[in-house]
Amino acid sequence: MNIFAEAARLEEGNRPFALAQIIESRGSTPRHSGQMLIMADGNCIGTIGGGMIERMVIEQALAAIAERKARVFHGRMARNGQDAVGSDCGGAMSVYIDVHGLRPKLVLIGAGHVNRAIANAAKPLGFDIHVADIYSASLDPDLFPAGTTLVDGESFPDAISKMNIEPGNFVIIATNNQDCEALNVLIKQPLRYLGLLASRRKVQTFKHQLRQRGIGEDELARLHAPVGYNIGAETPEEIAISVLAELLQIRNQSSGGLMKDDIRLVRDRLVVIRGAGDMATGVALRLYHAGFQIVMLDIAQPTAIRRSVAFAQAMFDGQTCVEGVTACLAKDVDEAFEIINRNQIPLLVDEDAQCLQQLKPRFLVDAILAKQNLGTHRNMAPITIALGPGFNAGQDCDAVIETNRGHDLGRVIYHGYTHPNTGIPGNIAGHTERRVIRAPADGVMHCCVSLGDLVQEGDLLAHCGDTPVIAPLSGMVRGLLQPGLEVKTGTKIGDIDPRGAMADFTTVSDKARAIAGAVLEAMLKLGRS
Repeated sequence: MNIFAEAARLEEGNRPFALAQIIESRGSTPRHSGQMLIMADGNCIGTIGGGMIERMVIEQALAAIAERKARVFHGRMARNGQDAVGSDCGGAMSVYIDVHGLRPKLVLIGAGHVNRAIANAAKPLGFDIHVADIYSASLDPDLFPAGTTLVDGESFPDAISKMNIEPGNFVIIATNNQDCEALNVLIKQPLRYLGLLASRRKVQTFKHQLRQRGIGEDELARLHAPVGYNIGAETPEEIAISVLAELLQIRNQSSGGLMKDDIRLVRDRLVVIRGAGDMATGVALRLYHAGFQIVMLDIAQPTAIRRSVAFAQAMFDGQTCVEGVTACLAKDVDEAFEIINRNQIPLLVDEDAQCLQQLKPRFLVDAILAKQNLGTHRNMAPITIALGPGFNAGQDCDAVIETNRGHDLGRVIYHGYTHPNTGIPGNIAGHTERRVIRAPADGVMHCCVSLGDLVQEGDLLAHCGDTPVIAPLSGMVRGLLQPGLEVKTGTKIGDIDPRGAMADFTTVSDKARAIAGAVLEAMLKLGRS
């Protein structure tokens, strides 16, 4: 069987496969040139020489198909050492593995004028197009690009059940008068994109009905409605451009917007936040939702204890999500800009803020909350704001935010200092210092419970080295230091919320929101001056 004829057939059917080609060989190898086609089920056509190296190339090809990303495999015909494949020929081979037949599936519910225009515009963009309708006359193949899969049904729910819709699919609902029926079927499916062509009034009505049916806000947030970009589109062809622009933005993981407003060119809304703990994260979320672009700087092993609401956790896990916003660890400034363009928040390991010369932000926020100034000064950015004690507004920074609980929490100070540090944690259900857990000894942190667990006074929470850490009171574990960190006696390593099951460890605190609002206020005020 001809490899390339089979590849063309699989590509036409949008069936995933990989093509492996020898790009380099040295010494004694089974072959010095050759291609092999590997299908998703492991079946192969052609050969690159057989043996152990071919077996490993097949494994790599299946992994590449699953990852949907090309790769290069290097193999040495040796028993031991780097890239060894477990054979004795002595040569070496490099194989390029490319992935094909993975066009994203676009499902159009309704075969009216707009979805026809979307189908015809989407075909050259590489989408695998499927269209459903309840009127057979609307599914005339001549109205759609070649290769479109057309599905009819007695009702839209019936047609949808025939379409094998999967989580990675893009789906657009645009029926004549049965959008609600289709939406009821699809709203709970975790699709890559679910769009509804409808007026704002219709969207509000549908969302109200869905809430009454018990559909949660997280599921409603996945719905793109009204669908597309506001470009003043009126004709089906114009609406298709509007809709497909949004689909491409999501498919390509881009931030959207005008090219002239790219973060590398215009940095008027770029904010650098020093620190990435729970208070800094509250600030980042408020500014992110207000349309600012955020970069966060922290140490390589931050000691944030409320890790479920701290973007600092990305330093350990590579990425983390708080209240639906994702933060990712970036290796350098260029990657940080790429992360911003994906509508995410980058973190850089930069304790001394040395990257500011490259970033050139308009705003800098010191949210380290060290109760002292660790090096922030007004020359770091055109507008500098700091949180809590240790800063003199008007000298160290342009504004400082009161972080002490009480009447003045969140007050913006433009000249002078905040209240001094009291050293007393906030009062929750009558408990202050008692609810804070501190390391009883030097050692490496080992956790015995997880964030969100309910514990009783006296329960074992962790070990610092060999020394046990005991719960000082009953409640919910709202804070706990990252396992594996080296701690010193007296270090804050955890936090028990005495409200127990009534506590919320998954969203930022009221204090963080108050402080974040004050930061936004200061930025807007100082930005006008």
